Amino acid sequence: MLLAIDVGNTETVIGLYTMTADEGKSLRSNDAGVGFGIGTEDQPTRGLTHHWRLSTVPDRTPDEHAVLLTQLLDLEGLDIAATVSGMAVSSSVPAVTGELRQMANRWFADVPCIVLGPGVKSGMPILYDNPKEVGADRVANAVGAYDLFGGPSIVVDLGTATTFDAISESGEYIGGAITPGVAISLEALFQHAAALRRVELVPPRDVIGRSTVESIQSGTLYGFAAQVDGLCRRFMAELGRSTVVATGGLSDLIAPYAETIEHVEPWLTLHGLRIVYERNVRTEQK
Repeated sequence: MLLAIDVGNTETVIGLYTMTADEGKSLRSNDAGVGFGIGTEDQPTRGLTHHWRLSTVPDRTPDEHAVLLTQLLDLEGLDIAATVSGMAVSSSVPAVTGELRQMANRWFADVPCIVLGPGVKSGMPILYDNPKEVGADRVANAVGAYDLFGGPSIVVDLGTATTFDAISESGEYIGGAITPGVAISLEALFQHAAALRRVELVPPRDVIGRSTVESIQSGTLYGFAAQVDGLCRRFMAELGRSTVVATGGLSDLIAPYAETIEHVEPWLTLHGLRIVYERNVRTEQK
């Protein structure tokens, strides 16, 4: 099975994918994964049997990463040595990227490991002025979105930053936009406005808030949704009619209020990673 790891600035998402029909049949027959890692979302999993969302810890050592992964699979009744036959990593945190490489080299030396970055074949032309500047997660998102929905398409990743990525009709990564994310925007607001406090992000009674709490809720939910809609419509003025896909840890919060978002794919980055892994490992085996 493929262990896919997406390291973000705030959270790390890990997924376990079946790579053969026999693996999927084995898991179903053993009822593996009925524990903490299985989600109840309506979205199709596309081979994803287990998933976990953890805090990103930049100073975690290679051995600590190995212990953590071993424990996560053990909670599901899976032995990591017998289960994992491939690894794929995307990382927005360079320090963690290096630690994961060392972990793979030491503890999984016999397992193919693809770390998405310069030199790795994504199968998608990158039309950025400097392709090396495009984050691995953005490339994985673009690859996953094009595989699922074709092009032109727009990926909105609502994480620490909110990123917008444009994919052409022929499957080229064109470019995008980056804005401060929901969480860091609110953190800056609370730090610099002494009279404002943190609030629960739930829909207010009306768009026009009748209290400070409701005003913050309205500004956050409807304001960021309006930002998504505004940028997506401007993208479409250049791309043409496009499929808009949302992903990231805050996509479930903002997507219901954004008119342009058509699909929410919480595992889009992992799906793209799986595709990149298959393209590179199959190429190496040939």
